[in-house]
Amino acid sequence: MPTPQQTRRPDALTMEVVELIGEVVSRYYEDYEAAAEDHALTGAQARLLSLLSLEPLPMRKLAQKLKCEPSNVTGIVDRLESRGLVERRPDPHDRRVKLAAATEEGLRVAKGLREGLRFAREPLAGLSDAERLALRDLLRRMLGA
Repeated sequence: MPTPQQTRRPDALTMEVVELIGEVVSRYYEDYEAAAEDHALTGAQARLLSLLSLEPLPMRKLAQKLKCEPSNVTGIVDRLESRGLVERRPDPHDRRVKLAAATEEGLRVAKGLREGLRFAREPLAGLSDAERLALRDLLRRMLGA
């Protein structure tokens, strides 16, 4: 049975925060698509390359992180591999599994993607260190990290 808090309608402040989060997400994706386009990538290719810049991952894990089918990931990896941005390599822990990994050029492009995200750079720079830490901590708390 739902608790009263679960069935209660959100208050005006909560709704305003939800709308603001939605606007931030929308602007982030617009900026991300533009940064991807600057590197002749689709948004999906850019997101996959960004994930691989952190660590090599098996296709199934990439599909989970991107919330798509493994067959879609295979096509994206194929296209990035043909451009020299990604390579497939055996998993050192399980030779039956192939890992997708960013190449040196892929790491360079992923760094350029991150640096190309402009929408929040100036507003965040306008916050004090304490405000940015508070924002980071609140976002982590919301995400359960």
